[in-house]
Amino acid sequence: MNTTLITGASSGIGTAFARKLAARGRNVFVVARSEDRLIALCNELGRSTSIRAQYLALDLQQLDAGSQLLEETNKRGLEIEMLINNAGFGSMGDFVKLDLNRELDMIQLNVRSLVDLTHRFLGPMRERKRGTIINVASTAGFQAVPYMATYAATKAFVLSFSEALWEENRLHGIHVMALCPGVTETNFFQASGMDRPPLRSIETPEEVVETALRALGRRKSTVISGWTNLFTVAAERFVPRSVVTKVAGKALRSRFEE
Repeated sequence: MNTTLITGASSGIGTAFARKLAARGRNVFVVARSEDRLIALCNELGRSTSIRAQYLALDLQQLDAGSQLLEETNKRGLEIEMLINNAGFGSMGDFVKLDLNRELDMIQLNVRSLVDLTHRFLGPMRERKRGTIINVASTAGFQAVPYMATYAATKAFVLSFSEALWEENRLHGIHVMALCPGVTETNFFQASGMDRPPLRSIETPEEVVETALRALGRRKSTVISGWTNLFTVAAERFVPRSVVTKVAGKALRSRFEE
């Protein structure tokens, strides 16, 4: 059964992807830690569409989560034609004062899990000579962000990783794309224990997903969601990285100075 696998699907961008793709007639397999939310989402999609919506409650920070997820898709007879790596979280604060274990957990989920799942599901796509992978990065991945140092670095990895795989796989019928939203109206900041950054436009998850789906049709390697975000990233390319970093640091420093 041709299916789209979506991680981090219990809220925000992940839920918006599930609803948009289900409305387009795509079967979905949604994954997150919150079983109650996944059940509610699958029930909603089952009532409003004719697709098959399935779920798995799984903590992707577990070292064996990738193998568990692949085994589950094989057991259910699911052919994953699209993988959306959306699961992730962030942190904000003076790095030396942040909880080290939480920073390492962030790297585990934002980077290691994403690489793990991409590798496991990319192989079968290559054998079939078709498939799509969307890795959710961030506009934070285009620059260093003081006081969000680890988070921005993980998203820089996702961006670079995805662009490299786009080139490696485009001649094999596989489309890999990095989706880079800016500040989005989700529970991301609350769940991450972060305040919203100031002076940034806010998009809805639905707007971000619409941007992603339009970009898929153009076979883009990277898409930045939101005109303000696109302009900001483009403008930063004409300024020394040290200056961009200083400006970002100044904007956030006052929140953490005693």
